[in-house]
Amino acid sequence: MENQFILSQLTSIAAATSEIERQNSSVKNALCVLLGYIKADNQFSPQGGSLSQDNLIVSDTTDILEFTEKELSKMPKEFRKIFKTNDVRAHVRKRIRGNSVNFEIRYRRKGLNISANAPTLEAAKTKFIQKLQESQNRPALPVAPNVPTTFDKFAMYYFETFRIRKVQPNTYKKDLIRLRVQLIPYFGNLPLKEITPQYCQMLIDSIVAEGKHKTASEVFSLLNQTFKMAIRHNLIQHNPLDIVYHEKHESKHGKALTVDEEKYLLDTAEEPFRTLFAIGLYTGIRPNEYATVQIVGEMIYARNSKRKGGKEETKRIPITPMLRPYITEETVIVKKSPDQLRDAFNAIFNGNHKLYDLRTTFYTRCKMCDIAEAARDEYMGHSSGILGNSYTDLPDDYLIKEGQKLNY
Repeated sequence: MENQFILSQLTSIAAATSEIERQNSSVKNALCVLLGYIKADNQFSPQGGSLSQDNLIVSDTTDILEFTEKELSKMPKEFRKIFKTNDVRAHVRKRIRGNSVNFEIRYRRKGLNISANAPTLEAAKTKFIQKLQESQNRPALPVAPNVPTTFDKFAMYYFETFRIRKVQPNTYKKDLIRLRVQLIPYFGNLPLKEITPQYCQMLIDSIVAEGKHKTASEVFSLLNQTFKMAIRHNLIQHNPLDIVYHEKHESKHGKALTVDEEKYLLDTAEEPFRTLFAIGLYTGIRPNEYATVQIVGEMIYARNSKRKGGKEETKRIPITPMLRPYITEETVIVKKSPDQLRDAFNAIFNGNHKLYDLRTTFYTRCKMCDIAEAARDEYMGHSSGILGNSYTDLPDDYLIKEGQKLNY
């Protein structure tokens, strides 16, 4: 039974093989006919080409092109050596379309793709050599800098290239000091890929153990931004801080002065600090904004130092009834640095208050006097969010009207 089955299959295979041989024979016959037709057509065509459907004479051949010593001498030095030693050769293609002849010389190598066309081979060579010369005169394409992969070099790259544009100069200065004093000495030139969550946790824990909770929060934030930037540069896939335990530090925004303390401050301070403290107490400007204060009519203008990304924004605060006794349109604002202001302030309160408490006091008094929230935010330079900032433009009259409520 099994032999009968095998015999049947072999018979089928033999029949299929015979059919394949028959088909091959038919294909060979067809090829011979076509070849004879082409040869005959070549012999009788006046231009030596083949007849197209439109009876146009068409020929297209490609050969290796060689240059004479004179032609080689006209090439740029780099290409002269290449073609002379036959390291590479250009290809020339001759195209005939009816009565039209065209020569195309093409060279592809090392990112170059040079092609020259002309009716004669000599003219095509001339054009080709000109294009070789032009390729040498083109300015080099800019090369992207290599992004460092170790912590110390990448952190400096991030700071100097991106962070310096995103934060205020004072913030950048403080962050740069923290980077150089705490982070780079700890991580050194360790490759970013080798920085583990455990290693980061040890750093945060050591700072917290010293009782420096605010410093730990600042270090965590700075590291977080650095690792996120490394992810965006495809240097690491995951942020090692994602699983690091960190108790967020609650910032204290200061303690408002009492009314008696306000009076004591302004009675004790000498000029020009008396006027400067009065401006801080009744406008809420930040210590680093004093240098930008200007008096224009009924308004105080100062640059908002808390706008990121280099955005310029000016705050407007009206001269309120509380500020009016200390300032006029003729008042000249004497410029003092934040450190000078702090020293004069600390000498009066002996550490019981800090200079930033003037800002806290102003905001507290605005709420106590029922000044509208929108006006308070404008005075303080607070953001109302993207939508609020885009669609809110409070007029001076409104801000002055609300400012009249600050009278206690």
